[in-house]
Amino acid sequence: MPKRVDHAERRTEIAEALVRVAFRRGLHAVGMRDVAVEAGVSLRLVQYYFETKEKLLLFGLQHLAERFGQRVARRVQAIGDSPGPRATIEALLMAALPVDEESRTFHHLYTSYAVLAVNDQALAAQPFIKNPDAAEETLTGLLRQAQAANLLQPRVNAQLEAVSLLAMSAGLGTSILVGQRSPESAATVLTHHLDRIFQGGGRGAPGSLPGLRRAQPDERRSAT
Repeated sequence: MPKRVDHAERRTEIAEALVRVAFRRGLHAVGMRDVAVEAGVSLRLVQYYFETKEKLLLFGLQHLAERFGQRVARRVQAIGDSPGPRATIEALLMAALPVDEESRTFHHLYTSYAVLAVNDQALAAQPFIKNPDAAEETLTGLLRQAQAANLLQPRVNAQLEAVSLLAMSAGLGTSILVGQRSPESAATVLTHHLDRIFQGGGRGAPGSLPGLRRAQPDERRSAT
């Protein structure tokens, strides 16, 4: 009896191979043959599932976004029941900082996708509009919850602050990736901004992002 193939699992395995080889060589330099070799399958099989490199890249981007969503969910779950808006926001922002292999891979490749999307309308279309919009809406909703509970400073614009936090997180992530700033320093910058918009820190007392010590904003990443 022929072995039953799980097509969803096979597509995910190919997407994981794309992520690995793209992280090593750069997304712009990856071809479908490279992905096939990395996945240990034939080029024909990769073409069967994705037909073109563009479709493979789009699926890879969606796969990255799903992995990021799972990462955020794990961090939110780890802070316990009813964590409150600020702790949830911190978990989301912290998940986006490249502080370990998984998050470095995500930030590196997502930034690479953004660069490619500048000249590729098909690549830019759905994911690069839908995914950032979803993050902005989530963050805006959390800030509005905090506002309704009188946790924010007066006259805070929830949507503008959500945009600012996401842009700040992205920029800080890149600065960590290139060695300009340490993860601890980036966390301190984000904490400073949250302390500015939340009353009394928004959770009883100001504090640093989970898992990182506080550091001076001008601290540079030390050599490993």
